[in-house]
Amino acid sequence: MHQTNAARFLKIAVVVGVLAAMVGVPRAVAVEGQHVPDVYLEHLSQSVQIQYYIHHPRAAPAQFARGISHLDQAPSRTTASSKQYCGSNANKDVFNCDFVGLPQNEESIASCPTNDNLVLGSANDYDGLVFSGNITGWYWSTDGGHSVAKSGFLPPVTLGSLANHPEVPSGGDPVSFVPGGCDSLYAASLAYETSTVPFGPNGVAVYKSTPAALSSCAGFDDPTCWPVKRVVAESDGDVFNDKEWMFVGTQNGVRYVWVTWSEFRNDETAPLGYNGAQIKAVRCDENVVTCTAAIPISQFGPPSAETDLDVQFSDVTVGPDGRTYITWAGIVGELPGANGQPGQPQTFVIRERTETAPGSAVFGPVHTVYTETNAIPFGGFLHANDFRVATYPKSDVVTVDGSPRIFVIWDACKFRLLDTSCEEPEIKLSYSLDPNGTTWAPPTVVSNGADNYFPTISADRTYTTNNIAVAWYTSYYDVAFHNAQDVQATSIDAATGRSRGLKRLTGPQSNETEADPLLGGVFIGDYIEGVLIKDRYFVHYNANYRRLQVLGFAGPPFSNGFPVNQQDNYLAITGTN
Repeated sequence: MHQTNAARFLKIAVVVGVLAAMVGVPRAVAVEGQHVPDVYLEHLSQSVQIQYYIHHPRAAPAQFARGISHLDQAPSRTTASSKQYCGSNANKDVFNCDFVGLPQNEESIASCPTNDNLVLGSANDYDGLVFSGNITGWYWSTDGGHSVAKSGFLPPVTLGSLANHPEVPSGGDPVSFVPGGCDSLYAASLAYETSTVPFGPNGVAVYKSTPAALSSCAGFDDPTCWPVKRVVAESDGDVFNDKEWMFVGTQNGVRYVWVTWSEFRNDETAPLGYNGAQIKAVRCDENVVTCTAAIPISQFGPPSAETDLDVQFSDVTVGPDGRTYITWAGIVGELPGANGQPGQPQTFVIRERTETAPGSAVFGPVHTVYTETNAIPFGGFLHANDFRVATYPKSDVVTVDGSPRIFVIWDACKFRLLDTSCEEPEIKLSYSLDPNGTTWAPPTVVSNGADNYFPTISADRTYTTNNIAVAWYTSYYDVAFHNAQDVQATSIDAATGRSRGLKRLTGPQSNETEADPLLGGVFIGDYIEGVLIKDRYFVHYNANYRRLQVLGFAGPPFSNGFPVNQQDNYLAITGTN
């Protein structure tokens, strides 16, 4: 099922041509300039990769450029309220208000710990390109996630420290969070200049709203939906800030907003387009007004017991003890090795650091959770699917016998064929043997065969139990081909780290990830997320079950098409008992 790079981007060429027509990107005189190696694009967020090819067609496969050049008709935009579409019967089975039919993927989810009727989701939502070009979508529910009351897109932000103070749109990698008390809602996103990414102005943005504001605003691009926004990291292009994550927690009685991200050191002369990366963190007050300077988390240097030259996929948690815990993956073998060439066999070293005291913003030493020699590598694929995937560790913390215990979950191949084809990946779980994460238990496999990937983990956000739940995608139910996809979940015994029994959240018909007319099987996101409220588990994921007339709202020729399966975001709600 594997294809050449040119073939993989054939369908992307079609979708970005449509999107370029919608947002007015010049098709014959698209921006050219810096070349970004494919290996770098595979490491960065997929929304960045798509935007790069829209604006640099000569760097893309020939089919891509032809798709743009033959699309001369731009669909009309709409100014209707999102409430009209959220009430449509066509949106009753999905967790969005999509009437356009463009893809949604890379889901985050949050629910209020003291009122789980309030649920906030987010995703990369390419419907946003029909409107202002913002593509970080949000979905607001007031009935426990059973329906969406309002939806829209995170607004653009101003990069205030740069010359001319450019305004840049929200660019994907969404995170949602609802703290206890339900008085505030938080979101985070990448933000960047699309025509120059990743070598142009870019940043990480944090947003704050309230349940009343989301319930009363018009949705779509109404700026009153998210009245507070703050850029916590920005650059003119010497670095690219990627793959942020966020957690809002209480430390010594004070609510703080923590954000982590990967900072790539751009270098157009380097073989990969960058010469290293580092995990950074920022702590802001609850109003996102006062923030610390960027805190180096990963230690930059040649790979060793505590240092990494290449990193990705940070995760941040405020534990029940009030301390902040951060995990990430150190990547060995992607940057040029001893022979001066990139593309060495990749090993992912899963790392962790613990805050020394609640709210101190000072972190202890780097700990190694596990050295994964069979990681799903950047640029690799599952043996029966073509979408991009890489080992992505996630973490959370619960109290066991009166002390914090850190849990880390990740996906890894049983066997790597030719260093790129990942066979029978499984879900592994490890936990700390001491409160600081100095030593770790050997990994336990919590999946049960076939291909398993995109794990997510959540402790009880009420902090009243030590319940912990995990979920992931699996091909377990496609016995013949290991191609079709479902979502599995389980609760974890915090004392032993073992699964209490697997539950299928999707079906009886498994999802066909290739059944999107625009993206095909190229991209389904880099992650999904579940959040646990006591024993109620919300899992936000994407699948292609619903049929919709793609771009039919714009009239002919699109309205002459048929309703077809396309990529949507869904919300599963289950108990952990």
